[in-house]
Amino acid sequence: MLFCGAALNAQQSAGIAFADKPIVLTSVGQSADIEMIRVLLNRAKIPFTADAQLQANALSADDKTLILVIGGSSKGLGAAGISTEDEMKRSQALVKKAHDLGMKIIAVHVGGEARRGSLSDAFIKFAVPEADFVIVVSDGDKDGLFTNLAKDAHIPCDLVDKISEVGAPLAAAFK
Repeated sequence: MLFCGAALNAQQSAGIAFADKPIVLTSVGQSADIEMIRVLLNRAKIPFTADAQLQANALSADDKTLILVIGGSSKGLGAAGISTEDEMKRSQALVKKAHDLGMKIIAVHVGGEARRGSLSDAFIKFAVPEADFVIVVSDGDKDGLFTNLAKDAHIPCDLVDKISEVGAPLAAAFK
């Protein structure tokens, strides 16, 4: 695991738990990658609720952490009947509501280089600066996009070599 970006919160960069439960999991870009995060959370026995198309009005003061699984998929958007613009608006409203509620936000990208491109990059450029912590499979950061966004926004970011390694920093984030 590598650390990227400049941490404002030393707890996150030191692997000390900073996020609370309950956890809400959603997609930003409608990729199937949300399913991989479901598996990792279940394996770590971390309780969560998931809704790939979660709307801002579904969040409540009881929710403490929002996990955003970032990855644009034209197939996923099409299957959900959502335009790229509508997905971005949904994501923006969701993040705004999470901030208003004082929730922690963890952004995760597990799709690697294959899940990059202009569609995903638009969602990445939006979501990463809004997060409190970012976890990325390093193959997805070959161009330094995540590293640079995290550094510029002073957000702690962990790079891991494989999807299976995402579970450790994700689990460590929770109290």
